[in-house]
Amino acid sequence: MNELSQKSAPAIWSDSELLECVSVVPEMPNTASFSFRAPSGALFAYDPGQFLTLEIPALDQPGGMVHRTYTISSSPSRPRSITITAKAQPDSIGTRWMLDNLKPGMTIRAIGPAGLFSNAGSRAQKYLFISAGSGITPMMSMTTCMWDEGGNLDVVFINCASRPSEIIFRQRLEQMASRTPGLDLKFVVEEPDSYRPWTGYQGYFNQLMLGLMAPDYLDREVYCCGPEPFMQAVREALTGLGFDMENYHQESFGAPVATEADAPDLDDVVPDSATTAELHFSLSDVTHKCAETDTVLGAAKAAGLNIPSGCTFGVCGTCKVKKTEGEVHMVHNGGISEDDIEAGYILACCSNPIGSVSVEI
Repeated sequence: MNELSQKSAPAIWSDSELLECVSVVPEMPNTASFSFRAPSGALFAYDPGQFLTLEIPALDQPGGMVHRTYTISSSPSRPRSITITAKAQPDSIGTRWMLDNLKPGMTIRAIGPAGLFSNAGSRAQKYLFISAGSGITPMMSMTTCMWDEGGNLDVVFINCASRPSEIIFRQRLEQMASRTPGLDLKFVVEEPDSYRPWTGYQGYFNQLMLGLMAPDYLDREVYCCGPEPFMQAVREALTGLGFDMENYHQESFGAPVATEADAPDLDDVVPDSATTAELHFSLSDVTHKCAETDTVLGAAKAAGLNIPSGCTFGVCGTCKVKKTEGEVHMVHNGGISEDDIEAGYILACCSNPIGSVSVEI
């Protein structure tokens, strides 16, 4: 680079400079995208999926302010501005202030960008993005960046929301998907909006949906973001299907991870084929040893007992039995209610015994 081009190269923004709000775009109730520029004209450099920490006024808090982290929803391929998308929860302080008070022309202090949740260094050719609610924001940043860079985009993009009207970025994603075969959108809602038919997936994300949405999931690099119970359900669905979890990455939108040391330990129960479990069928007074990877249904059949069953993958609920002692690892697909689980019932077809377990058979 010659001396003239060095002098004319734009500066890169650093968090020593305040950000100026340039637009506030409502996305849905209690959710908006806030875009900022650097007053100096500096450009923004970051990895898609990273986050900013904003310093937000809060007179009722110590020091008169709070710090809140927000994933960047814009793409570094569009460096003249930077955008965060925020959703206010009922107990929100910082986001509530932003929605009520932050207007174009106002300035705010930001720290960052930071964070490890990004596909910037990945060599994968095929991706599976799975998110819930505002966990969609890093997926939007990564998808937009790949879209802008061109090449052979191959992304299955799954987002789960309470209802269709609460799917953030839906129109923008559909516009992108309508112009390439490489972006495959799948939306899952808990319930439809009133008087507006919904013909897509409905319910809670599960193994069955995963197999239908991304049949080649074993070949994809998975990125997941959402509330911890949602991410745990995704992890259980993947491990239950034999996915290599070395290719799984996650980021909680409640607590973005800045360094490897901050990353939480995932203590999920994973049945081990080399570990022996013992099942006691109490009504028949039969005890049977098996591997943790065997199902209660399979172990019962091996012991000469019959548990009525239908689908064998946790949908129909035919194999529901009462567990009286011990623990099982159960990954079902909607065939049992939370009330039944609380009462001690399991689905034998998709429950793996851990240690010593007793069931009423």
